Amino acid sequence: MTGGTDGAAMADAPEGSALAGVSDRIAGLFDLVSESYDRVGVDFFRPIAAGLIAALDLAPGQRVLDVGCGRGAVLTLAAPIVAPSDRVLGVDMSQGMLDRAREELDEAGLNWVELARADGQRLELPAASFDVISASLVLFFMPDPPAALKSWFAVLATGGRVGVTSFGGRDPRWAEVDAVFTPYLPPDMLDPRTTGVNGPFGSDDGVQALLTAAGFVDVRTTHTDVDVSFADTEHWRTWTMSTGQRAMWNAVPEADRSAVQTAASQRLEDCVGPDGRIHLSQQARNTVGTKP
Repeated sequence: MTGGTDGAAMADAPEGSALAGVSDRIAGLFDLVSESYDRVGVDFFRPIAAGLIAALDLAPGQRVLDVGCGRGAVLTLAAPIVAPSDRVLGVDMSQGMLDRAREELDEAGLNWVELARADGQRLELPAASFDVISASLVLFFMPDPPAALKSWFAVLATGGRVGVTSFGGRDPRWAEVDAVFTPYLPPDMLDPRTTGVNGPFGSDDGVQALLTAAGFVDVRTTHTDVDVSFADTEHWRTWTMSTGQRAMWNAVPEADRSAVQTAASQRLEDCVGPDGRIHLSQQARNTVGTKP
């Protein structure tokens, strides 16, 4: 169970709406992977979260809202920095992720951090109630990112900062590996992580423009480079099944999955380093803006 919630202040998308359908599918996916998410021996989400924390330049006493908190990678790093704080709140659509986050936070001695189930695109929280909003690898999942940013803008106090992490450049060999899924993906999954290089999440300027259009000023970008390492191709497969990429596997018919893994494994052979492990690089883009 999550503790310290403000569920009455949160709103899910209207039942039966197209937006609710998208939200429900995303929540269901992350409920499915919540047990293994960030727990298969691949150091990926924590260094990305650390890069966002550094870009936000947190200070003691700040009130922090983490949208799409997952298992708490950002919260467990942010809360000790801002303590004592009036409030640190993490929201997520996935109850499974919130349950795991509660365990992580309690284990870290951060049981005072609040958690609540909510669709981060439609927050209903008091105006100007937070000093910082963080969203690591979340915004591009949302059906309407500009609407989400406007919602967040209202929740921030004057002078408050928003920090959004999205995927930047990556090892071109990684794109070749992911390309084995492309023939099976429906149009709504062909996003900036695969073929959407012309979308807003395909460049620093594109994401910065989203924040600027929402009213943020002094928008800037930093990058975090992550070496993503796997013991072997089966380790890679296990990791993909523990993240949002599981949706890509789900799009592949059962009869074709063995062939897809074989094709990916062949491409991953070119990524084996001197230590015998597979190494792929991923850049995370941290875009930060200020509410004037």
